[in-house]
Amino acid sequence: MCEIFGWSGNRERELNTDLRAFYAHAPEHPNGWGLALFYDRDTYIKRESVRADKSAYLAKKLAQPIAAKNALAHIRLATIGDVDLLNCHPFTGRDRTGRCWTLVHNGTIFESEALKKYVFREKGETDSERILLYLLDRINEETLRKCRPLTAAERFAVLDEIVRGSSPKNKLNLLIFDGELTYVHTNFKDSLYYRSDPCGVTFSTQPLSDGDWRNVDFTTLLGYQDGKRVFTGTNHGNEYFYDENSYQALYLAYAGL
Repeated sequence: MCEIFGWSGNRERELNTDLRAFYAHAPEHPNGWGLALFYDRDTYIKRESVRADKSAYLAKKLAQPIAAKNALAHIRLATIGDVDLLNCHPFTGRDRTGRCWTLVHNGTIFESEALKKYVFREKGETDSERILLYLLDRINEETLRKCRPLTAAERFAVLDEIVRGSSPKNKLNLLIFDGELTYVHTNFKDSLYYRSDPCGVTFSTQPLSDGDWRNVDFTTLLGYQDGKRVFTGTNHGNEYFYDENSYQALYLAYAGL
């Protein structure tokens, strides 16, 4: 599958140690990497469809101090979609108010009627990009209904509904940043951890050090701002269990067989 990384802080903090440990897992996830760094007035996003530990660009980037208040990162093991830049995370898009949304996903969507139409709208070939397109549409619909930009609580409520509706039978490990909130969700046991410190909270598919890493709350969407949890969604109880037959059916469908 893939691995994801996130950081939500109350100030900028250097992330090099964690990012080096995260990207060191690239031999098991060789099909691309991505990094998004968020500052008060600027955003940096870079993706490549090469193995992270073979990237000259990333090596040069990690050799310099990397500090940000919020960050997302991804390494890809391709399941659905070719090894291509268009299929690399993070995926980004703007809603009708101009708010930028950035998403990284570790998982697979096996069943979702709501996402099917986005096969014809996405630039790449991944279910992860379709999740972002669906999210933007839902945010825009609610914005039009209220005739104003949504509050943080209202945006969280929309995503909570999306997660509850999309999680049955699907692996949905997500980190999403909307410029204010970091949204966190896992429904596959022991596949997303967090570590807190006075500066904020770090999320990772695997613990990146010997520190106090704990499992992220299960089957529940969480919302963080400035390193603190500010929203807790509904515990939907839709745990994902690995099923080889589901993967085989998905591969055959993707191959057109």
